[in-house]
Amino acid sequence: MQRSLDRFRTFDLDDPVLPGWIADHALTSGGYPYSKKLSRRSYEKQLTGLQIELVKLLSWQAETGLGSVLAFEGRDAAGKGGSIKAVREHLNPRQARIVALAKPSDREASQWYFQRYAAELPAAAEMVLFDRSWYNRGVVEPVMGFCTPRQNKRFLIEAPDFERMFTSGGIRLFKFWLEIGREMQLKRFHKRRHDPLKQWKISPVDLAAMHRWNEFSEARDRMVAATHSKHAPWIVVKANDKRRAHLALIRYTLLSIDYPGRDKKAIGKLDNRILGIGAKALHHDD
Repeated sequence: MQRSLDRFRTFDLDDPVLPGWIADHALTSGGYPYSKKLSRRSYEKQLTGLQIELVKLLSWQAETGLGSVLAFEGRDAAGKGGSIKAVREHLNPRQARIVALAKPSDREASQWYFQRYAAELPAAAEMVLFDRSWYNRGVVEPVMGFCTPRQNKRFLIEAPDFERMFTSGGIRLFKFWLEIGREMQLKRFHKRRHDPLKQWKISPVDLAAMHRWNEFSEARDRMVAATHSKHAPWIVVKANDKRRAHLALIRYTLLSIDYPGRDKKAIGKLDNRILGIGAKALHHDD
């Protein structure tokens, strides 16, 4: 596989041989444990039951005033947006909102790094879903040169304290790292490149990041090791199959909060081949 991958080290997304090659290699790349995707019929049946439970969870949050944060991180094309859609699809948009912050303005860049993220934390009864979060400074910024090594080091020290401040106040925090293999990332970039409805998802930063796989892996490892904590653990989800990834992270969320009327049968059991906790769950396919 490695010799075959060498052909695409330049990552020419227009190479006519690429679609067939990645079709053979993408799903199981990165040590992914399943050889076939979950069927759409099975996925939709399970997802419906889980989404009903999410509605019950958010109703309970409205009654109790509990706030929750779901932070979605991962490489480009890891499936963050689709995971967020699966969680939020049938939730009250006044209670469940998505935060996807753009590049900081000059004023924001001069502030305390966590300040603009703190402003987006949930009020009572809200669920906030971050499509990338303060962890931009953990991986993307240091690899792409958007922050200094000193800023990155300071971030890794301060992030657990920042999270402790708001979790100790009653906000539940779920940090999901969506892990995909290199071949799967290439497949998804190729699909975006040739789909006029998805071309907007590819940016110059994405293309530049493709050549820095190992640097991203090293930054990911440092970040997870430094910021995994009891009050804010990292949940690693193997996401080569988006359907299994969606089900796994929703199940974890629902099983982590003991809300009234929780239907454990409808939720089902966690798939430990897909979901793990902390750095030990990361697969190194570098």
